[in-house]
Amino acid sequence: MPPDHDHEHSSAGAHRHPPGPRHAAPEDGRSDTLVLDIGGDIGALSITTGADRNELEIEISPVGADPKIRTHNVVHARQVGSAVVYAAVFPSVKAGDYTVWHDESTPAGRVTILGGHVTEYRLS
Repeated sequence: MPPDHDHEHSSAGAHRHPPGPRHAAPEDGRSDTLVLDIGGDIGALSITTGADRNELEIEISPVGADPKIRTHNVVHARQVGSAVVYAAVFPSVKAGDYTVWHDESTPAGRVTILGGHVTEYRLS
């Protein structure tokens, strides 16, 4: 499974992943690396949030599709320059409109993914 645990579930709901490799902010000055698979009609999505969501999942679903079919990813602390940013990164998302879910039943907003681009969204 990829380090960010990007996969789909047919039932909604945030959950924690079992203990395993995590990508916490490096304490030794190393930078966090992430590979994005974008181009053509595939983009990426970075959802930043507060530290209170660290290691929780954020879910997205295509607008117009069954909202119970969602893709989720885990929020990790990431070193960006001298700052720590908490983000869930979806490294390969088909272009289109998506609902970002605040929790199991509450949509937080909508994002448009463009092929070949990284879309950023702030989840409060």
